[in-house]
This record gives sequence, C-alpha cells and structure tokens, in this order.
Amino acid sequence: MEEKKPSSAISDSETFISKDLPSESLSRVDNLIKGDGVFKPIPPDYDTQGSYSDLVRGLLKISSVQRGKISCFLSIKPAFTNMYGGLHGGAVAAVAEIVSIACARTVVGEDKDLFLGELGLSYLSGAPRNAEVVVDGSVVRSGRNLTAVTVEFRLKESGRLLYTTRATFYNMPVASL
Repeated sequence: MEEKKPSSAISDSETFISKDLPSESLSRVDNLIKGDGVFKPIPPDYDTQGSYSDLVRGLLKISSVQRGKISCFLSIKPAFTNMYGGLHGGAVAAVAEIVSIACARTVVGEDKDLFLGELGLSYLSGAPRNAEVVVDGSVVRSGRNLTAVTVEFRLKESGRLLYTTRATFYNMPVASL
C-alpha cells in the first residue's frame, strides 16, 4: 500500500494514510482537527494537574444535597462548547464524573476509596451555549463492594432530557501505608 502525503494538521512522519482514502475525506479530517485546535499547545496556566477539574467545577452550582441525591445547576459557557455550539461531550463526562463521585460519597463512608469502574453516557440532545441545565444525581444501589449512580441532565427552561449517565464505583478499603 502506498501512503498519501500527509496534510498540515496530519503531519507526523509516522502517520500512515491509506491510498484508498479519498482526498476529500482526508481534507475533512484535516479541517476537523485544525478547527478543534487539537494541535494547539496548552497554555502554561492550565498545564497543571487538576486544572480541567477546577474549570469544570466552576460551571456547577449546588442546589441540594441529600443522602443518595445531589442536584446542581450547570451553566454552559462558550469555552465548553463544541464546534456546533453545544456542550462538549468531554465536559458532559467530566461533570457526570464529579457529580457521581459526590453523590456516591453521600452514602459511602470516608473509610473507603471509590474507584470508578465504568462511566456510560447517552447523548440524547445538545445543550446550547449559555443555557442553564439541571443536573440530578441519584444512587441507584450501594452495597459493600459496589455503588451505582445515575445522573440526568435536563434543560432548566423546558425540562427536556439532554444526557443520561451511569457510573459504577468499586468501594475499596483505604490502604494503610
């Protein structure tokens, strides 16, 4: 198989590009990568551990906390939207993880570490830029070894369901060092 010459965004000399790939497809991939800024360097202020989590937590405002339930408001800021103007899927996952952990912590004692074993997401509709979203987390089941949490994202204005997530945590004994 012969390789096609890589374009500007797909520039790694070790990148293999099939000769069977139409040039229009390669061009679309190239434009998608350039448009999303995949190859732009991360600014030094944000190239630190935990900075993304800090940014995502800044979008959330806690509404209520009960045993096994948490409700928050999520503000969709332009920095967290994708090229179509909706909430970026990675931000949905990050918020779901944070809310799931917080929700699980309302029922799992501090004497246990939580290990995220699975996070499943269903993207049903997009959350538009500058919208307010209600994020509701609920513990579905919590036992000695596992805790399962669901999180629903709904538009505050209409109540329309946007995303649903399911998280499974392993409850691990805290290691004594």
